[in-house]
Amino acid sequence: MVTLRVDRPGDLLAVRFATSPVWETAHAVRALVRPVTPHQEPWLRTVTEAARALDLGPLRAVNPPRGYTPDFLTPPPTSPSPRFADQLAAVRRTPPEQVRDELGRCLAELGERADPADRTAIERLLAEPAAGLVTLADGLDEAWRALVEPYWPRVSELLRADIAYRSQSLAERGLGHVLEHLDPSIRWTGSAIVIDRPGPLEEVPPDERGIVLMPSAYTWPSVAVVADHPWQPTIVYPARGIGRLWAAPDPAPSALARLLGPTRAAVLIALDAPASTTAVAARFAMSPSGASRHLLALRDAGLLVTTRHGHEVRYARTRLGTALVRASSPGG
Repeated sequence: MVTLRVDRPGDLLAVRFATSPVWETAHAVRALVRPVTPHQEPWLRTVTEAARALDLGPLRAVNPPRGYTPDFLTPPPTSPSPRFADQLAAVRRTPPEQVRDELGRCLAELGERADPADRTAIERLLAEPAAGLVTLADGLDEAWRALVEPYWPRVSELLRADIAYRSQSLAERGLGHVLEHLDPSIRWTGSAIVIDRPGPLEEVPPDERGIVLMPSAYTWPSVAVVADHPWQPTIVYPARGIGRLWAAPDPAPSALARLLGPTRAAVLIALDAPASTTAVAARFAMSPSGASRHLLALRDAGLLVTTRHGHEVRYARTRLGTALVRASSPGG
């Protein structure tokens, strides 16, 4: 059990949401070797061949299904949605002494049942920490490109949709409600956040930095708590809607398909949450230019509206678009 005891109410004022592509990459590697949940099986079938071409041995060795994983592999997100390249650069800047210390802890906590090959791999990394860092950072880069980046538009939209939902819940019902509904294992007592999980009782005191709430697709269904320096106390929780992440889009009702065309009807139905052109293209396995044509046509028809989030334009249904979807659905 882990307890984040809030002794000063002001510490909760700095609670924020964030995502971390490097965290998702490290846990995608872990998902290749741990028992895979049914939700991840479509992704696993897709990436199995690409994974065989990668040398993931060192990353797997330091990223066991249970036990300590070096914190330098997943630097804390310093912005709401950092780029993978920026986070990887932070990994590469890790001081050799930190690499040595954290790899040593990883080795010490492997346990008697660990694969001897994993122990040997960590010992080799420890022998030359600077070179070991390069090996692990290069492995993260390769894993990102082969296992996560092709699907990142879809994954990042899932994470953003989760944060949008939690933010709306925060505005309507308060932080206590948000914390209570992150995961069944998380409880808010009024003075502490309690995470029920196997292991000894651990108390983590938040400070003026507050707490980061970080949804994850590849950590699902587990909850993780990260508190070691330099991390701001962070709760990594399963993103909602994971069951739809790898599912093929539902076909549009025949009446709506006849009105708009099957592809545009399916796109309109899929936009329960705002999404970018890239995300729509990934969801429907089409080119970005093709997705853009469909989205612009729906926007011009008054069924979608655009909003800007930083450098990204997202499309969302208008009231008319939502009414059309509801009217065409069974029982609508």
